[in-house]
Amino acid sequence: MKKVLLVNGSPHEKGCTFTALNEVKRTLEEEGVEAEILWLGTKPIAGCIACRACRKTGRCAFGGDAVNETIARLPEYGAIVLGSPVYYAAPSGQICAFADRLFYAGSGFQGKLGAAVVSCRRGGATAAFDRLNKYFTINSMPVVSSQYWNQVHGNTPEEVLEDGEGLQTMRTLGRNIAWLMKCIEAGEEKGICFPPYERRISTNFIR
Repeated sequence: MKKVLLVNGSPHEKGCTFTALNEVKRTLEEEGVEAEILWLGTKPIAGCIACRACRKTGRCAFGGDAVNETIARLPEYGAIVLGSPVYYAAPSGQICAFADRLFYAGSGFQGKLGAAVVSCRRGGATAAFDRLNKYFTINSMPVVSSQYWNQVHGNTPEEVLEDGEGLQTMRTLGRNIAWLMKCIEAGEEKGICFPPYERRISTNFIR
């Protein structure tokens, strides 16, 4: 079975976002699914400049961060979870820059599962959650849900650990991801594969 990649887009390696993602990871492993957390770190991550070099190479023109390494490892993953703190009701700049380049330069996302996890002190979680889910819905990735929107609340990891509902939401998410990955694997064994696609049509409205 393929792995689950959980991306920690917080500048704090072991902060609130990690605490939420780690609950998902622990649950996945209990369900027999291998998972790993990728921390994006604190160094600047370049945004996409639409140079389109990746259209020829399959890699982003910018090196030095986790984007190209992740692109190279995409075949290993059956699901991608994007995790971020909430900054002004939006995901962190780090994870948006990473995901913009990853999803633009990479390929083969179709059929992989996608899920977003956000961490906030008080508000803005659903707006950030919505923003991250758009990476999946534009790439034919089934979005995995939970019993509530995938968010935890707290200003410190210790406070997040007191958010019983938030942690339960993370565990439910982990179980749902594991169940769907097993269903997909069972389907593939029976010859039921993800549907083929038409050649993409891009319509411009200015003539």
